[in-house]
Amino acid sequence: MVSGDPVAGTRDSVLLVGGRIVGSHDVVDVAVRRGRVAAIGPTGSVGPGALTGRDPGAEHIERVELGGRTVLRGLRDAHVHFSQWALARQRLDVGAATSAAGAAALVVERLRERPLAPGAALVGSGFRDGMWADVPTAALLDDALRSAAVPGAAGVPVVLVSGDWHCAWLSSAALVRYGVGSHPTGLLRDTEWFAISEAVSAVPAPVLDAWVDDAARAAAARGVVAIVDYELADNLAAWCRRIPAGTDVLRVAASTWPAYLDGAVAAGFATGDVIPGTGGLATMGPLKVISDGSLNTRTAYCRDPYPGLEPASAAYGTLAVGPDELARLMARATRHGLTCAIHAIGDHANTLALDAFEATGAHGSVEHAQLLSGPDVARFAALGVVASVQPEHAMDDRDVADRYWAGRTGRAFAYADLLAAGASLVLGSDAPVAPLDPWIQVAAGVFRARDGREPWHPEQRIGLDVALAASTGGRAAPAVGDVADLAIVDCDPFEADAADLRAMPVSGTLLAGRWTWCTLAR
Repeated sequence: MVSGDPVAGTRDSVLLVGGRIVGSHDVVDVAVRRGRVAAIGPTGSVGPGALTGRDPGAEHIERVELGGRTVLRGLRDAHVHFSQWALARQRLDVGAATSAAGAAALVVERLRERPLAPGAALVGSGFRDGMWADVPTAALLDDALRSAAVPGAAGVPVVLVSGDWHCAWLSSAALVRYGVGSHPTGLLRDTEWFAISEAVSAVPAPVLDAWVDDAARAAAARGVVAIVDYELADNLAAWCRRIPAGTDVLRVAASTWPAYLDGAVAAGFATGDVIPGTGGLATMGPLKVISDGSLNTRTAYCRDPYPGLEPASAAYGTLAVGPDELARLMARATRHGLTCAIHAIGDHANTLALDAFEATGAHGSVEHAQLLSGPDVARFAALGVVASVQPEHAMDDRDVADRYWAGRTGRAFAYADLLAAGASLVLGSDAPVAPLDPWIQVAAGVFRARDGREPWHPEQRIGLDVALAASTGGRAAPAVGDVADLAIVDCDPFEADAADLRAMPVSGTLLAGRWTWCTLAR
């Protein structure tokens, strides 16, 4: 085990005056000393000894008035593809398109407003074609580009990445550029898209790292202190480069993938080990394996067929990693001290993932767990497998689920059932699939509604206390002795409605007592 101090380098003290601990109406002061919560007590009761130890002059004490704001432990996003999230923030957003023709029109509008440099590709993201009446094809994009009346538009390589990140829609020029010119439709799903995704996303490392830094600071501004990064990349190398260069506002659990497992094993890192040279901010994460596809792409591996899908062989979705290979990977990871995070969305994929946990004795999580058979709900608790879920996906996919999982949606995104069975939940965003903002996930889990619509399967709602605990490492209220990873919010979450939770104003974020975001007078 590689040890590390999560509060290394923190020396100053902070006194937060006149706040409320989440879940309580009592007005208190919170003393932070050397990166930890040193004392919590009624306002005026926390003396200088809690802040300075035996030598009152040894440290600078910063006094910050909270004015009744709420203090809670810092928020965590348990599932992020961080580089893709940073890239998506720079890309054309086609998420509002309600048809293939509408998405193509957004591409044309972008080219008219800001023509590209010769040879440059246009990459967009966010389309969801599950409910579209027309079909996204290379020919449709090509026709739109030819009619754009923009010089050179017809030859622009265009790549539109789906909102679920499991498929991409390419123009003919893009198909040629990325070596798949013979593709019959231009809509690449799952593994065929993943095979070219690295090339599509390639930008110089300094550029990407600058965008990552900007995205990390935006996350800190939403009260986020920690993420699990499931980027399909060498995450250890990326964060060992970024954190010493100054991207130091988040704790990062850096996952590994089968393609990088040899390197992680050779380095001797087990899950939770602190990565040297990162100031305690980066730790080894789990092994990530994608076992099936997704709902919107209609490739989540299910026991029942998707209506209207041809050929019949594809009607049940895609099993990307078979049971034997999945068990082999998980057993190897377990032998070397790595937990496992298995992407499973369809009910059959979830069964196979749980089977592999049972067969190998691996520890870890099923990522997404969107559609579950009845017996499998109880298996999460029995096997000690965490359900790592993203409540906003239920809001994004409710109509698609009603169409393609008709008659089964009572066991889709079944968070209350999992809790009732004794399973542990953690919440994440799967950014860029949903925004990296835990308040959105909390609101979706608690209210199960968005955009003024009626709640979708309200019987699967979870309590606010549960949602906050699942977003703060298991306990929302800070306690004396905790590492001072804290968020300060302007509204009491327990007095907020759905809209208030989604837009929760965050006035301060502390990482081991160091401000990573602050709008308070200091």
